[in-house]
Amino acid sequence: MPTDEGKRNEMIRALESVINVLIDGQKGFADLGEHVENPMLKKCFLGESLTRARFRGDLEEILHQAGVHDVKESGSTIGALHRAWGDLKARFGTSDHSLLETAEQGEDEAKKAYEDALEHDLPLPVRQVLAGQQEHVLQIHDTVRKYRNTLPTK
Repeated sequence: MPTDEGKRNEMIRALESVINVLIDGQKGFADLGEHVENPMLKKCFLGESLTRARFRGDLEEILHQAGVHDVKESGSTIGALHRAWGDLKARFGTSDHSLLETAEQGEDEAKKAYEDALEHDLPLPVRQVLAGQQEHVLQIHDTVRKYRNTLPTK
């Protein structure tokens, strides 16, 4: 049976993992918002970047309450690769469809991070925050896929 300290450390690792994916999403959506042609998508992506920043702040606040005051803010390697790939696509005049494919891949990572975090034994208030954020992430993933499927491939 895990100790209270073990449960605390498990929660910290789970939240830090999600925070890294949220950092990726925040940066990725901001980058995509700058590159997509469609004004509605631009607005959606820039708004989602702000939402990811808010989610990150909510999780960092939980960590601060748990005594963690040095939250590493790096994002993940895979997130950096997705953003670099999206930037390359945008520079070479690729379509919004292709950029949305990149966004969907990033959202697949976010979905997995939330699923993994929620597999841990977390305090109910933390679980509720993560589940609420996960619901939003799933909706955005589906929205990105829906938009991608409506656009012509180039």
